[in-house]
Amino acid sequence: MVAGRDVVAAGVVRLTLRRPGGQPVPAWKPGAHIDLVLRDGLVRQYSLCGDPADRSALRVAVLREAAGRGGSAFVFDSLAAGRPVRVRGPRNHFPLVPAGSYLFIAGGIGITPILPMIAAVSAAGRPWRLVYGGRTRASMAFLDALADSANVSIVPQDEAGLIDLDAVLGRPVAGTAIYCCGPESLLAAVESRCRDWPPGVLHVERFAARPGAGDGPREAFEVEFARSRKVCEVPAGRSILQVADEAGVFVATSCEEGTCGTCETPVLSGEPDHRDSYLSPAERERGNIILVCVSRSRSPRLVLDL
Repeated sequence: MVAGRDVVAAGVVRLTLRRPGGQPVPAWKPGAHIDLVLRDGLVRQYSLCGDPADRSALRVAVLREAAGRGGSAFVFDSLAAGRPVRVRGPRNHFPLVPAGSYLFIAGGIGITPILPMIAAVSAAGRPWRLVYGGRTRASMAFLDALADSANVSIVPQDEAGLIDLDAVLGRPVAGTAIYCCGPESLLAAVESRCRDWPPGVLHVERFAARPGAGDGPREAFEVEFARSRKVCEVPAGRSILQVADEAGVFVATSCEEGTCGTCETPVLSGEPDHRDSYLSPAERERGNIILVCVSRSRSPRLVLDL
């Protein structure tokens, strides 16, 4: 149930979600997100931005996207305080890993998963720094809670331009983990500038698919659902997820664009053709998991643990 709703920036609302009977909410760790099932066929993922120690509620912040697909508009127009809402999760595909120090880079609403991370590393006594960019100060959520910290650099675009990533990332620092969340333009720029950093230090979370992630030839192949004992053809114009649904094989799904990881499925044999924006290069290389909403197969048959 939506127990509370407040404005935290221009075009951004924070929802406080509680169980109707007052039972504790599920435990979670920094970087986790939940699915809000807004109505049939409309499911959206939002990063948790509250305190993991507070088991009375879950909190998310939602930006109204003018060119969105309807999720944020539904939250703003229809999800009033007191309204029931179905929640799935939490799940964590953006976990905070142990490191000697941390560099956080956030763009706009990308600050939401970063907030609990900062609280956690501060409590652990680890050095950290945040560089937080946005269009204007008024549009930057939770600015009041961050602006007084000496560890935080606030970069409103209308005052200071874009974040100077060459200055922020120009020199690799041993033992530092980098966490970045925000629009695709920021993520791509950070990824480019981290090529000289040690492998594995950069951790990103995307809200949308990488441009061109789904490109490539679309040929038919067979998929074997091992547990269901079904073999189906995946035509050029259909996804594994669609074929599984038509065959009565259940797959948990959410974004259906290869960004959230909900439909991640073990691969028993065959060679996946990864077209997602979620798996790391190392996970792709191993070839033992696939996101069935967008990815395909390089081999004639793919055997999945479904």
